[in-house]
Amino acid sequence: MSGLTISNLSMRFDLPNGASIQALQDVSLSVAEGEIISVLGPSGCGKTTLLNIIAGFLAPTDGKVEINDHVVTGPAPERGMVFQQGALFEWMNVRDNVDFGPRMKGMPKAERDRISDHLLDITGLRDFKEKAIYELSGGMQQRVALARCLANDPDVILMDEPLGALDALTREKMQGLVLKLWKETGKTVILITHSVEEALLLGERLIVMAPRPGRIHKEYRLPFADRGVNADLREVKRSEGFSETRDEILSMIWEMEEEIMGRTEAAQ
Repeated sequence: MSGLTISNLSMRFDLPNGASIQALQDVSLSVAEGEIISVLGPSGCGKTTLLNIIAGFLAPTDGKVEINDHVVTGPAPERGMVFQQGALFEWMNVRDNVDFGPRMKGMPKAERDRISDHLLDITGLRDFKEKAIYELSGGMQQRVALARCLANDPDVILMDEPLGALDALTREKMQGLVLKLWKETGKTVILITHSVEEALLLGERLIVMAPRPGRIHKEYRLPFADRGVNADLREVKRSEGFSETRDEILSMIWEMEEEIMGRTEAAQ
């Protein structure tokens, strides 16, 4: 079976003083090939830990992650990561950053150029290909990060708050670009965000996680990502069901935050 399967995943961090933190507990989720999923929840609910386990950066305490019928045991080219900060090579220009993965694979230059030119076009970077990374705005740097990730042709793209540091207008433009790239490439995308509106816009399925130990609290199947591919995202936000679902999830997360604060005060 193609796609990604998370089975009974748990993660415990043991501390030097003998205590431990149960970051995730018994998380199970199946993601079909080509789906785009957003993951949302209060701080400390294990969202990034979950993504790092899928990426192969962390080994879980229990359970497993399978992609295309094999168990994840470490990082691999089938999974691409886009971080909150672009994590770009500052000493390279835009084109060399995008070209890096195929170059490391030993791909012929003509093929590398074809891939890079296509990705520079669809991310709006063609006129900036010779620019140094430090000459670009935050939004443009995240475009480079997306293009570099896609150049490796991963099956699954993992995105950890990739738009969180952007201003509101740039963030909206980048949300539209993420949807465009998802639809054009057919990649499986898992996106972590703290923004309820962004989670609604960018998730065919939206997973709400509960606070520590992190676990799936509720799942939504939503129409807004498909609507947003060829529509103004502001119009999508005004479409039927968007405001009601946003308010429901906001209230849910607010209650979780109140619960976390209550635990903290009780422990003091």
